[in-house]
Amino acid sequence: MKNTCLLSEDSKTYLCCFYQILDEMIQSMTTAGLTQSISHNFIVQMIPHRRAAIQMSQNILRFHPSQPVQRFAQRVIDQQTREIAQMEAALPAGSQLANPTADLRLCQRRMDLIYREMYAKMGSAPENNARAAVFLQQMIPHHQGAVRMAENALKYDVCTELVPLLRAIAVRQRQDIAQMRSLLRASRCQG
Repeated sequence: MKNTCLLSEDSKTYLCCFYQILDEMIQSMTTAGLTQSISHNFIVQMIPHRRAAIQMSQNILRFHPSQPVQRFAQRVIDQQTREIAQMEAALPAGSQLANPTADLRLCQRRMDLIYREMYAKMGSAPENNARAAVFLQQMIPHHQGAVRMAENALKYDVCTELVPLLRAIAVRQRQDIAQMRSLLRASRCQG
């Protein structure tokens, strides 16, 4: 009997690990303990998002992609690790700032819409043996989600410790998205 599977064993392993990370991220973000503080809620939902980016980047590094993708993935790991530490440091102050109920509802409603769209796009990226390209197509909506989440939080009263981090997230993630699109175009031109 002829094997008709088009995915290599490495691609299957990569994808299985990616989907496990994605499922864990979704579970952690949707079950985070929310309070009356938009600052707190952003942080406790964004930390699992950041941890997932680290794990997804470590996952692609296991499969020796192109040097530019390796450098990009390592930069994601380093950057997201720093941002998690910054968010953890801001959490005590953020937890003390209570927001009006209407603000909480509006902010969280928008966050939920952002999450759903991000999860769907990440989960529907192509599945093929071009793992570096697949990784980039999975990470672009991940980063787009971070930009939108940060911009959404900035519409409301958040703790002063969080404001510069939210602005930096939006700027850096946009830069990363541009770089990923460039890497993706380059990978398509090569093969």
